[in-house]
Amino acid sequence: MTKGRKTTQDERKEIVDYCLKHDMNYGEAAKTYQVSYHQVYQWVKKYKAMGDAGLEDRRGHRVGSLPSRTEEEELRDKVAGLERQVYWLQLENDFLKKVKELERRDALVQRASSASTKQQKH
Repeated sequence: MTKGRKTTQDERKEIVDYCLKHDMNYGEAAKTYQVSYHQVYQWVKKYKAMGDAGLEDRRGHRVGSLPSRTEEEELRDKVAGLERQVYWLQLENDFLKKVKELERRDALVQRASSASTKQQKH
C-alpha cells in the first residue's frame, strides 16, 4: 500500500478523472499518482456524490465556518442553528423564571417584615 501524500484539489480532480476514464481502476490510479487505493476510492465516491465540491480539503475547519456543499449539509446546518437558538431561548426563559421567583420571594419577605414591624408598634 502506498503512503498518502499531500495533494491539491486540482490533483485530486485529475486523479478522479483518470480513474473514471480507466473503468474505475482505483489500484492503477493509486500507483500512477502515488497515493493510496483507499484515498482514490474516497475521492471518486465523494466526486460522484458532490461533484468538485466533494474534493475540497475541509480538515481543520469548523463545520459551520465553510459553506455547505450539498442540500443535505445546508439543511443540517440550518437544523443545528435552530437547535442552538432553541437552547439559548430556553436558557433565557429559565433565567427569567428564576428572577421572577426571586422577586416574588423578596416581596413576600418584605410584606412579612413590614407586617411584623406594624405589630410591634401597636
